[in-house]
Amino acid sequence: MAPQYQIRADYDTRTIVVYQAYSPAIADAALQAGRFVAPFSFHRMTWIKPSFMWLMHRSNWARKPGQERILAVRITREGWEEALSQAVLTTADPAAVAQAAVHVQWDPERSLRGAALNHYSIQVGIGRHLIRTFTDDWVVSLTELTPQVRKAVSLIQTGQGARAQRLIPTERAYPLPRALENRLFSGG
Repeated sequence: MAPQYQIRADYDTRTIVVYQAYSPAIADAALQAGRFVAPFSFHRMTWIKPSFMWLMHRSNWARKPGQERILAVRITREGWEEALSQAVLTTADPAAVAQAAVHVQWDPERSLRGAALNHYSIQVGIGRHLIRTFTDDWVVSLTELTPQVRKAVSLIQTGQGARAQRLIPTERAYPLPRALENRLFSGG
């Protein structure tokens, strides 16, 4: 059984994959440029999620308006951990949350069919003061997963969950430095 709060992600020694859902205009421009460019907003918080299944729940498998395109955003682990070191839990004091450069919230992880599970996935909001650092320094690559998502949801809808599961990225526990664990799991 998974711990109640644990970051699970697709990662290697240097990078971690986070997922985001965008409109076609934002996804097309970013994929063509190989980085985030307008119409991506550099003036508002952007939420990144290492849980593929949570993003599938949030975007309704890329069917929600404005979230029709799914991108795997590979970022440096150094950047990921820098963001987490500046994070404030969204359940903290409202004044602290309002001033935080990075927001963290924990939401129930989701099953292939969207049911809430009894453990939580992390969502990380990168504030507008860190957006350029995120896009210019931390992002290593962008990969479109929309065709894979559409195939998976089609398989799920036709009762082929086992085949759909093979299209879901593999995620494993992400090893956090102890100081970050205290910050993210207890608000310390």
